[in-house]
Amino acid sequence: MGLFGKKKERVVDWSEKYRFQEKKASANKKEGKSSDLGFLGEMANGSSTSNNVSWDNDSSDSKDYVQEKKQKLTKRLFDMTDKIEDLSNQIYHLKQRVELLEKKLKVRFG
Repeated sequence: MGLFGKKKERVVDWSEKYRFQEKKASANKKEGKSSDLGFLGEMANGSSTSNNVSWDNDSSDSKDYVQEKKQKLTKRLFDMTDKIEDLSNQIYHLKQRVELLEKKLKVRFG
């Protein structure tokens, strides 16, 4: 029974898309096109499953615009990933310094 008593007869099956992606990934591994970046690697290479979308205006301007947007998004994601990694390293070094200070002061917690 659905929400508020409405019965839903339709079932959404996402497994077909998953199987397709698995086939594609295994085919890419056989061809040596494996990427550790996941969907970022696909975006960086310019290949994505959204390439099958048909646009109302197939002019080169819209394709260039979409490609430019993808490149900007990819760059932003890489920049954010780098920033997160840098902050993680800073936190690690701060923890090390706190532990050293605790040892010097002979502070014991717990």
